[in-house]
Amino acid sequence: MTVCVFFGCTFIAFGPAISLFIFTVARDPLRVIFLIAGAFFWLVSLLLSSLVWFIAVQISNKENASLQKGLLIFGVVLSVFLQEAFRFGYYKLLKKANEGLMALNQDDTMPISIRQLAYVSGLGFGFMSGAFSVVNILADSLGPGTVGIYGDPPHYFVSSAFMTMAIILLHMFWGVVFFDACEKKQWLSLAVVVCTHLLVSCLTFLNPQYEGSLIPAYVIAFVMGAWAFFISGGSLRNLRLCLTCKDKDFLLANHRPR
Repeated sequence: MTVCVFFGCTFIAFGPAISLFIFTVARDPLRVIFLIAGAFFWLVSLLLSSLVWFIAVQISNKENASLQKGLLIFGVVLSVFLQEAFRFGYYKLLKKANEGLMALNQDDTMPISIRQLAYVSGLGFGFMSGAFSVVNILADSLGPGTVGIYGDPPHYFVSSAFMTMAIILLHMFWGVVFFDACEKKQWLSLAVVVCTHLLVSCLTFLNPQYEGSLIPAYVIAFVMGAWAFFISGGSLRNLRLCLTCKDKDFLLANHRPR
């Protein structure tokens, strides 16, 4: 049973992201490189926020429960701001890298578009965020122990897997909206990305009332996904053509850089 829970939760958490990677990223070496670089940037942001939180805990009164909870909330908020700061830094770096690649290209065209970079970097952020969010939970799912035996919510592993999937998808959507906002200098859109990221992260404090965190997280994911779809040039028409397999040029792999 524990093995089934392990693989089932892994499939829920990473299934959509792995599918997107296989069909839209894996065949292009440049996209793979940018995805790994994006994951590295997220990892550095986590390292910095964890270091600050660890120092704050060490110099504080560890016996004060309310203070420790406040420091945990501070760590989450700091982590969100650092993630978005590193996303902006990665955007700046990718702009420079893309200009260099275009200079080396003989036909003066970008080998990869800003929209594709936004998608790939967001997926990289999401993969690393999801891995750190759920890896310890998956390890615990193999036992020993039984969740819910003392009256705790029995859906801990499944709920954590669904939240991880939402976070991965959200990072992808946030990346697209964030890069587009930077390109067009739409600072309000940047603020929306940061605020929704902060909101989703803080929703996890409602656990183990999972309906209070999962439902709003997926509502936000749907809204951000629709926003990312339309600013990427999508429309209801080509969505219908894609779902009915009639639009051969809709896939990201066939988009021309712009």
